[in-house]
Amino acid sequence: MQQKVRTARFQIGDVVKHRHFAFRGVIFDVDPIFSNTEEWYQSIPEAVRPSKDQPFYHLYAENAESEYVAYVSEQNLEPDDSGMPIRHPEVEETLVATDDGGYRLPSAQFH
Repeated sequence: MQQKVRTARFQIGDVVKHRHFAFRGVIFDVDPIFSNTEEWYQSIPEAVRPSKDQPFYHLYAENAESEYVAYVSEQNLEPDDSGMPIRHPEVEETLVATDDGGYRLPSAQFH
């Protein structure tokens, strides 16, 4: 049976926050459907375990205590309009800040 792939609501560079947990981040990669381990998936409590047939996002994430990489389903994300920069150290290495408070991939440089 083929899974239906939905169009991702968010894109690389979007700043988002989790709907239920106190963390936010910037998207640096998108999987059209779940693409992590079954062990990781089963570690999520069943009552809040998301469906696999939706986009999942890789985030440079942060909470009040630390910075880390998170893997989050689309249903658990919403836009973060705070305008605050993301402090994760890898952001500056891979993304460029935009005037609207988001980020984008750097433009290719040709010489």
